[in-house]
Amino acid sequence: MSERNLTCIGCPLGCMITVTMQGETIEKITGNTCKRGEAYARTEVTAPVRTVTSTVKVTGGSLPVVSVKTKADIPKEKIFACMEELNAVKVKAPVHIGDVILENVCETGIPVVATSNIEYKCSKG
Repeated sequence: MSERNLTCIGCPLGCMITVTMQGETIEKITGNTCKRGEAYARTEVTAPVRTVTSTVKVTGGSLPVVSVKTKADIPKEKIFACMEELNAVKVKAPVHIGDVILENVCETGIPVVATSNIEYKCSKG
């Protein structure tokens, strides 16, 4: 048997959770004070996921980049591939909050969306 100690991020309490495993099977979860803690622990030890936040280059914009995030969690093992895809993306201004920047990141079915507004760059003339 093995144990994994986790700090839950399911709610603001930050419970210290212990997951007891027999091989790949969860035997026991202790320390959580709500159902979200148990769900978080199960996912974290069997198939961890994360929301990815980053920036994407913008052409013709008032700023050179726009902040973005995955619309849902993606498998943890795809984070680096996700970042590689995002590094290759360029969008044209204007960009608005919620605009889909990348439709299907790393073939997960999850879109990447803008989390800020970037307007056209005003040119003096």
